[in-house]
Amino acid sequence: MHRVVRLLTRADVREDAGAESPSVPVHPDVRGWAEAPRSAGGGIDPRRISVSARHEAVLDDGSRLLLLDDRGWTEELRGAGADEIDDLWARTSEHDIAETARTVVGPDEPFGGRTQDDMETDHWNALADILRAQGAVVDARELRQLPHDVELSDRLRARLDQSPGGTT
Repeated sequence: MHRVVRLLTRADVREDAGAESPSVPVHPDVRGWAEAPRSAGGGIDPRRISVSARHEAVLDDGSRLLLLDDRGWTEELRGAGADEIDDLWARTSEHDIAETARTVVGPDEPFGGRTQDDMETDHWNALADILRAQGAVVDARELRQLPHDVELSDRLRARLDQSPGGTT
Protein backbone atom coordinates (compact mmCIF):
# COMPACT_ATOMS: atom_id res chain seq x y z
CA MET A 1 0.00 0.00 0.00
CA HIS A 2 1.23 3.45 -0.91
CA ARG A 3 0.98 6.75 0.91
CA VAL A 4 -0.33 9.99 -0.58
CA VAL A 5 2.42 12.64 -0.75
CA ARG A 6 0.67 15.53 -2.50
CA LEU A 7 -2.51 16.62 -4.24
CA LEU A 8 -2.60 17.67 -7.86
CA THR A 9 -5.22 19.47 -9.89
CA ARG A 10 -4.85 19.42 -13.65
CA ALA A 11 -6.56 22.29 -15.51
CA ASP A 12 -7.44 22.24 -19.21
CA VAL A 13 -9.44 24.36 -21.65
CA ARG A 14 -13.07 23.36 -21.92
CA GLU A 15 -14.89 24.76 -24.93
CA ASP A 16 -18.41 24.42 -23.53
CA ALA A 17 -19.37 24.70 -19.84
CA GLY A 18 -22.02 22.03 -20.32
CA ALA A 19 -19.69 19.58 -22.00
CA GLU A 20 -17.90 16.75 -20.26
CA SER A 21 -14.37 17.31 -19.07
CA PRO A 22 -11.84 16.92 -21.87
CA SER A 23 -9.65 14.84 -19.57
CA VAL A 24 -9.80 11.18 -20.31
CA PRO A 25 -8.51 8.32 -18.17
CA VAL A 26 -5.75 6.35 -19.83
CA HIS A 27 -3.65 3.34 -18.93
CA PRO A 28 -2.04 3.81 -15.48
CA ASP A 29 1.43 3.63 -17.04
CA VAL A 30 0.89 7.11 -18.40
CA ARG A 31 -0.25 8.43 -15.03
CA GLY A 32 -3.98 8.59 -15.69
CA TRP A 33 -4.14 11.73 -17.84
CA ALA A 34 -4.29 12.53 -21.52
CA GLU A 35 -4.53 15.88 -23.23
CA ALA A 36 -7.82 16.67 -24.91
CA PRO A 37 -7.73 16.16 -28.66
CA ARG A 38 -6.27 19.16 -30.50
CA SER A 39 -9.61 19.59 -32.27
CA ALA A 40 -11.40 20.06 -28.94
CA GLY A 41 -11.87 23.69 -27.98
CA GLY A 42 -10.92 24.90 -31.44
CA GLY A 43 -13.66 27.52 -31.56
CA ILE A 44 -12.83 29.18 -28.26
CA ASP A 45 -14.66 32.44 -27.62
CA PRO A 46 -12.18 35.13 -26.47
CA ARG A 47 -14.92 36.64 -24.28
CA ARG A 48 -15.50 33.39 -22.38
CA ILE A 49 -13.18 31.22 -20.32
CA SER A 50 -14.15 27.65 -19.53
CA VAL A 51 -11.76 25.33 -17.70
CA SER A 52 -12.03 21.74 -16.49
CA ALA A 53 -10.28 20.58 -13.32
CA ARG A 54 -9.21 17.00 -12.63
CA HIS A 55 -8.17 16.42 -9.00
CA GLU A 56 -5.74 13.61 -8.17
CA ALA A 57 -3.66 12.28 -5.30
CA VAL A 58 0.01 11.59 -6.03
CA LEU A 59 1.42 8.55 -4.25
CA ASP A 60 4.93 7.99 -2.94
CA ASP A 61 5.75 5.81 -5.96
CA GLY A 62 4.72 8.61 -8.37
CA SER A 63 1.45 7.04 -9.45
CA ARG A 64 -1.79 8.98 -9.23
CA LEU A 65 -5.27 8.16 -8.00
CA LEU A 66 -8.35 10.00 -9.22
CA LEU A 67 -10.25 12.04 -6.66
CA LEU A 68 -12.58 14.22 -8.78
CA ASP A 69 -13.01 14.62 -12.52
CA ASP A 70 -16.25 16.57 -12.67
CA ARG A 71 -15.09 20.04 -11.66
CA GLY A 72 -14.43 23.25 -13.54
CA TRP A 73 -15.70 26.76 -14.08
CA THR A 74 -16.73 29.30 -16.69
CA GLU A 75 -16.29 33.05 -16.77
CA GLU A 76 -18.02 35.20 -19.35
CA LEU A 77 -18.10 38.89 -20.16
CA ARG A 78 -21.62 40.27 -19.68
CA GLY A 79 -23.36 43.40 -18.58
CA ALA A 80 -22.23 47.01 -18.48
CA GLY A 81 -18.72 47.51 -19.83
CA ALA A 82 -18.44 44.02 -21.30
CA ASP A 83 -18.14 45.46 -24.83
CA GLU A 84 -14.98 47.29 -23.79
CA ILE A 85 -13.05 44.03 -23.29
CA ASP A 86 -12.14 42.06 -26.39
CA ASP A 87 -10.34 39.11 -24.80
CA LEU A 88 -11.05 37.82 -21.31
CA TRP A 89 -8.16 35.36 -21.72
CA ALA A 90 -5.77 38.32 -22.00
CA ARG A 91 -6.82 39.47 -18.54
CA THR A 92 -6.37 36.05 -16.97
CA SER A 93 -3.04 34.83 -15.61
CA GLU A 94 -1.74 31.35 -14.92
CA HIS A 95 -1.84 32.31 -11.25
CA ASP A 96 -5.58 33.17 -11.53
CA ILE A 97 -6.27 29.81 -13.17
CA ALA A 98 -4.29 27.92 -10.51
CA GLU A 99 -6.04 29.66 -7.61
CA THR A 100 -9.49 29.05 -9.07
CA ALA A 101 -8.62 25.41 -9.80
CA ARG A 102 -7.70 24.88 -6.13
CA THR A 103 -11.00 26.45 -5.09
CA VAL A 104 -13.29 24.44 -7.37
CA VAL A 105 -12.02 21.08 -6.12
CA GLY A 106 -13.20 21.96 -2.63
CA PRO A 107 -14.06 22.16 0.09
CA ASP A 108 -17.31 23.85 -0.84
CA GLU A 109 -18.81 26.88 0.83
CA PRO A 110 -21.23 26.25 3.72
CA PHE A 111 -24.95 25.95 3.02
CA GLY A 112 -28.11 24.92 4.84
CA GLY A 113 -26.91 25.86 8.32
CA ARG A 114 -23.59 24.00 7.95
CA THR A 115 -20.39 25.67 9.11
CA GLN A 116 -17.16 26.01 7.16
CA ASP A 117 -15.62 23.49 9.55
CA ASP A 118 -18.44 21.02 8.79
CA MET A 119 -17.84 21.44 5.06
CA GLU A 120 -14.08 20.99 5.37
CA THR A 121 -14.39 17.93 7.60
CA ASP A 122 -16.86 16.27 5.22
CA HIS A 123 -14.74 17.16 2.19
CA TRP A 124 -11.51 15.69 3.55
CA ASN A 125 -13.28 12.60 4.91
CA ALA A 126 -14.90 11.99 1.51
CA LEU A 127 -11.58 12.31 -0.32
CA ALA A 128 -9.90 9.98 2.19
CA ASP A 129 -12.71 7.44 1.64
CA ILE A 130 -12.21 7.62 -2.15
CA LEU A 131 -8.49 7.00 -1.72
CA ARG A 132 -8.86 4.17 0.79
CA ALA A 133 -11.27 2.46 -1.62
CA GLN A 134 -8.45 2.59 -4.20
CA GLY A 135 -5.95 1.05 -1.77
CA ALA A 136 -4.11 4.13 -0.50
CA VAL A 137 -3.07 4.58 3.11
CA VAL A 138 -4.49 7.95 4.10
CA ASP A 139 -5.93 9.90 6.98
CA ALA A 140 -8.24 12.86 6.34
CA ARG A 141 -6.34 15.11 8.76
CA GLU A 142 -3.04 14.34 7.03
CA LEU A 143 -4.60 14.73 3.60
CA ARG A 144 -5.70 18.30 4.27
CA GLN A 145 -2.10 19.24 5.19
CA LEU A 146 -0.53 18.00 1.95
CA PRO A 147 0.82 20.33 -0.72
CA HIS A 148 -1.68 21.01 -3.49
CA ASP A 149 -0.11 21.69 -6.88
CA VAL A 150 -1.88 22.80 -10.03
CA GLU A 151 -0.69 21.87 -13.53
CA LEU A 152 -2.01 23.65 -16.58
CA SER A 153 -2.28 21.58 -19.75
CA ASP A 154 -0.16 22.58 -22.71
CA ARG A 155 -3.36 23.55 -24.52
CA LEU A 156 -4.42 25.87 -21.69
CA ARG A 157 -0.96 27.46 -21.48
CA ALA A 158 -0.99 27.96 -25.25
CA ARG A 159 -4.41 29.63 -25.09
CA LEU A 160 -3.23 32.00 -22.38
CA ASP A 161 -0.08 32.78 -24.37
CA GLN A 162 -2.10 33.47 -27.56
CA SER A 163 -3.95 36.33 -25.93
CA PRO A 164 -2.61 39.81 -26.68
CA GLY A 165 -0.30 40.98 -23.91
CA GLY A 166 0.45 37.47 -22.58
CA THR A 167 -0.31 36.32 -19.05
CA THR A 168 2.81 35.50 -17.08
